[in-house]
Formats: sequence, structure tokens, C-alpha cells
Amino acid sequence: MTLIARATACYAGTTSRLAMWLGSVTLLCMRVWVALAFWQAGLVKIASPETTRYLFENIYHVPLLPPDFAASLGTWIELIVPWFIGLGLLSRPFALFLFIYNIIAFISYPALWPHGFWYGLFSTAAFADHKIWGLMLMAVIAWGPGKLSLDALAEWTYHRCRGITALTCANS
Repeated sequence: MTLIARATACYAGTTSRLAMWLGSVTLLCMRVWVALAFWQAGLVKIASPETTRYLFENIYHVPLLPPDFAASLGTWIELIVPWFIGLGLLSRPFALFLFIYNIIAFISYPALWPHGFWYGLFSTAAFADHKIWGLMLMAVIAWGPGKLSLDALAEWTYHRCRGITALTCANS
């Protein structure tokens, strides 16, 4: 085996192992980061229901929903859904849900884009938090929650129990 072939094989093996574990840690960090951001927003909303109601009646312009209902719904979404994302349970559907929720929150608050929606969309300064959260959620949607999640644990348990059951049936 030539030196170049050995170096290529070593590089491929190292990057594969690194991607397996670093990818899972990265996805965990993304999930926890987004979960904390939305959960903290929910804590702020529940701490002051009157202020939250005022914001939804006068500042936020949520389409199609009455302000009181939107305030309650938004508060509970931000208090419940982040736990699923952070723990990695049903991650892809909840990440998709929170991705759409993030878009609605962004559209509902015109103060985030004072120079116009399209101008800020391609700027790195305007509403950067929402863009970063959206990208992190897209990563979870695309690649799943990673090995450090309840989804991965459930999958591992399912396959292990299924294998034990098949082995038990074969021995009978």
C-alpha cells in the first residue's frame, strides 16, 4: 500500500469517526441552544401574562388568530415544545413545527425588519437570532437529533428488543 493510499485511508477513517461523534455533539448543542431560547421566551411570557396579552394585542400581528388565543398558544408552545427538541424526542416533527413557529413569530413582529422584510432577509445583522435558530432547526430536520437523544435511545431499544424477540422465537 502506498503512502498516499495509507494517508487517504487514515484520513477517511478519522473523519468518519469524528463526524459520527462530533456530529452528534453538535446536533445536541444546536437542540439545547434552540430549546433554551424558546423556553426562556415562554418563561418571560408566563411571568407576566398582562404584558404578554398587551404585546399580542398591540405589537405582534399574528395572522388568523385572536390576540388572546395567540398569546396563550404562543406561551404554551414555548414552554412545552422546547423540551421535546432539547431531549431529542420526536425531534424531526417538533423541529419542523418550531421552524414554522419561528417563521410566524418573525413575520408577526415587524419591528424585527424595520427596513423592510426583503432587505433584512439577506442581511447578517437583521433578526440574526431567528435566522440562526432556523438554521439550527433545519439541521435537526435534515440529519435528525443525533446519537445523543431519546430518539436514538428509543431506536436502539426497539432494535435490541426486536432482536431478542426474534432470537427467542427462533429457539422455541
